[in-house]
Amino acid sequence: MHGTRAAFVGVLFCIAGGTASAQVPMSTNSPRLVGSDMAVLESGENRKDLPCNVTPNKPTLGFDLKFHSGYDITMPMRELAGNENLLSVLFRVSPAANRDETTYFNQRIRVPQVAEDAKGEALVQGFFDVGEGNYHVDLLIRDRAERVCSFSWETEAALPAKEKQIQMVLATNQIAGAEGDQFLAEKDIQRSGDPVNLKVLINFAPQNPNARAMQPLDLTALVSILRQIDKHPNIGKVSLVAFNMQEQRVIYRQEDASQIDFPQLGKAVNGVTLGTVSIDQLARKNSETEFLVGLIKSELVGSVKPDAVVFAGPKVLLDSNPSKEDLAETRAEVDFPIFYMNYNLNPQQIPWTDAIGRAVKMYKGTEFTISRPRDLWNSVTEMFARVVKSKQLKSAASASAPAAN
Repeated sequence: MHGTRAAFVGVLFCIAGGTASAQVPMSTNSPRLVGSDMAVLESGENRKDLPCNVTPNKPTLGFDLKFHSGYDITMPMRELAGNENLLSVLFRVSPAANRDETTYFNQRIRVPQVAEDAKGEALVQGFFDVGEGNYHVDLLIRDRAERVCSFSWETEAALPAKEKQIQMVLATNQIAGAEGDQFLAEKDIQRSGDPVNLKVLINFAPQNPNARAMQPLDLTALVSILRQIDKHPNIGKVSLVAFNMQEQRVIYRQEDASQIDFPQLGKAVNGVTLGTVSIDQLARKNSETEFLVGLIKSELVGSVKPDAVVFAGPKVLLDSNPSKEDLAETRAEVDFPIFYMNYNLNPQQIPWTDAIGRAVKMYKGTEFTISRPRDLWNSVTEMFARVVKSKQLKSAASASAPAAN
């Protein structure tokens, strides 16, 4: 098996009381496969000794600029009846252009006791990531009785013509396991060009203000905004202020760093308790507005000025928005660009400007609406171009200014 690779597979098993075992990587040199399993994969035959239905998921581009793909396997609960069962999932993904470059994934899932007359279906889901390209997938799932369900399919991951300028995280024909941890440290960041210093203020909150927890899609989008900023080659230093409007507090702060510390940020974000406010906050009218105004005033003014400030997060809709009078003191002191990357999946449903957008407008800043992955790419690209140009104009003006006597 030339060019074989092994990786983790993201698998979710949904059954009352069911648990999935820890993900175990296969050997990176020559995967140890049961002979019969390899024969099934090589045959490409669709088998249902173990009754099942396999539904492939078309690759979709995520805010993290990777194509996410996978599958759903459903099987009758009665087929898993007994004291205990063990499901072994094995699949491989190959670029259609080079079938020798194969990546193998496996997972073992322990199934608890299932009654003989159990109704309904069990669901097994698998996930993997790919770059642009055409791929062939072979999958099998085997139970303890050696019954096999197998399925093969072709799939394509392609950017539309108008999005071809996006630089994907995974290269063409590259295959990777799905990452479960949103806050893994960023590695091997290459810097070049005119370095700029940014301050980023991001509201870690869900789209739905009534939600009691961060939704996975919202979390991915917000972390992806930070990663696209953090990985940009023009970053010199970055300062990060993560806050939560519902709790009305700053949850994490990092000053003048070469890159964002995502693991530490993750610990802070995981400590957010949505829907929790203090009695003092409840007693004060417009406490959210007071918090936002105080945050803006304290972060935009300082002895060391950044080259630009970026706000990011979902819409913040308040009963009372910051007024011109609230921010009058700081508006005269801000001489750098301000941007707002507004994460809004449904701009048609919520088209009006929110509290942060109104404040940014007072500083003659620029607001970008982030509804799709291409919006994120385009806005970051345009934002850095403007910041670099602004810094160059300031330098030119300073160099041409007459020296003071």
